[in-house]
Amino acid sequence: MRTILCFVFASFFTVSASAKDTVKSIHVFVALCDNESQGIVPVPKQLGNGNDPKNNLYWGALYGTKTFLKKSKDWTLLTAIKNPGDKILERVIFQHKTKKAYLVADAYRGNQIKNAVKDFLDAAAGNNPKMLKHEKIEIKINGGADLVVYVGHNGLMDFKMDFPKQNKQEKGKDAIVLACKSKPYFKPYFSKLGCRPVLLTTGLMAPEAYTLEAALADWLAGENSEQLKNRAAAAYNKYQKCGVKGAQRLFYTE
Repeated sequence: MRTILCFVFASFFTVSASAKDTVKSIHVFVALCDNESQGIVPVPKQLGNGNDPKNNLYWGALYGTKTFLKKSKDWTLLTAIKNPGDKILERVIFQHKTKKAYLVADAYRGNQIKNAVKDFLDAAAGNNPKMLKHEKIEIKINGGADLVVYVGHNGLMDFKMDFPKQNKQEKGKDAIVLACKSKPYFKPYFSKLGCRPVLLTTGLMAPEAYTLEAALADWLAGENSEQLKNRAAAAYNKYQKCGVKGAQRLFYTE
């Protein structure tokens, strides 16, 4: 049965060149939580080890990007790749269960948060577009992705980052930043790069994957910004019990 299902999915996504053109790609940059190298309120040691993706708060823990999406009703995990680069400890590839979409998420070492932010901003600018191959599938990543996402501690609170040099032939991407107070820190970059802020935050928050899952559902469905924000807020309130109005005030979109 599993073989048959895999064949059906493969056939669905490789029907024709025109069908391929409609496939959406999402690239998520996750800076692993790290007590030692990041300016955060320390979390339990096991959750805050930036060299251990399996147990990390933002990756392998219950609501981490990999674990939560792996259990999602919307996404199927295709593969997990260990150490795809010096900065990245693990890469996962997901396929949406009902829509033509792929999601690639990279777990950056906690002490590589500056590189995670830099790579995210470069991708938001449309720079370094790449094609990732998995079996017979080709997925657009970095500046080639349709939506780029940053998850983790807001490193721009701790260090400055130069504006990326944007290729004039490229345009800014749709972008999400799930980090504390991401609007005042990241929106100036997005404004200069021509990015569309799909979802940013106005205050302190837990950058866990239930918010990401909710936002992606509305983004893929083409819903308007207000509906997307409200759905993300509802998901955040469900897990954080902060009140719907408080959660709505936490998120910003255009």
